Amino acid sequence: MKSLTRVSVVAGTAASAVLLLSAVPAFAHVSVSPEGEAAKGGYATVNFKVPNERDDASTTKLEVTFPADQPLASVMTQPVPGWKAKVTKTKLKKPIEIHGEKIDEAVSKVVWTADGKGIEPGTFQKFPLSLGQLPEDADQMVFKALQTYSNKDVVRWIEPQQKGAEEPEFPAPALALSAASEDHHGGAASDDKAAAKSDAKSGGKEESASDSDSSDTTARTLGIVGIVVGAAGVAFGVLAGRRRVNS
Repeated sequence: MKSLTRVSVVAGTAASAVLLLSAVPAFAHVSVSPEGEAAKGGYATVNFKVPNERDDASTTKLEVTFPADQPLASVMTQPVPGWKAKVTKTKLKKPIEIHGEKIDEAVSKVVWTADGKGIEPGTFQKFPLSLGQLPEDADQMVFKALQTYSNKDVVRWIEPQQKGAEEPEFPAPALALSAASEDHHGGAASDDKAAAKSDAKSGGKEESASDSDSSDTTARTLGIVGIVVGAAGVAFGVLAGRRRVNS
């Protein structure tokens, strides 16, 4: 009787484990991460990482939709061997201002299409993008991604992560934004551009304080060396004269 009870307990535990594992969402999903960091109000290079979750088909297309309430005026693609990229822009209902210029359109979608084998089973591919100017009043940007396979199946990675809830089955790629800094904020970039223009107008003739100090130090050093060499020459002449007199 005890043996039957033990068998029942083991079987029940195994069944529960199977149900628990089947309820866990797939780990390998489309994600986005920055190279370094993505600071609020700045510019960043990010990578959309796309793994192939199928054993019998290749990923042949990736479509990423940008959040309409967080428009980006600058989105640039980097060539990916074996893939073609298409960037789609949309007119904004309300123009945005960046570095004093009004922008009336923003990128709404980027689509990569394979012109070869695509992402084969057991492999992944990264798709880089340069983005800016990132939002200043948000902690993250959530994108929607569609992954198309060679057998025409489409996986929709569009479910946002709710705070305090478990990860959804098909989570949307989310880019975390770090605190703004002088190195990454748009204002710092503007200051650098202004400084560059000022240098160009001056023709590069102005010296920095460190350069000026260095020049003064070098001149002083050379002057001292000259005095020492001159004194040594005089001393040598005197000694030579004495030798001739004594001889």
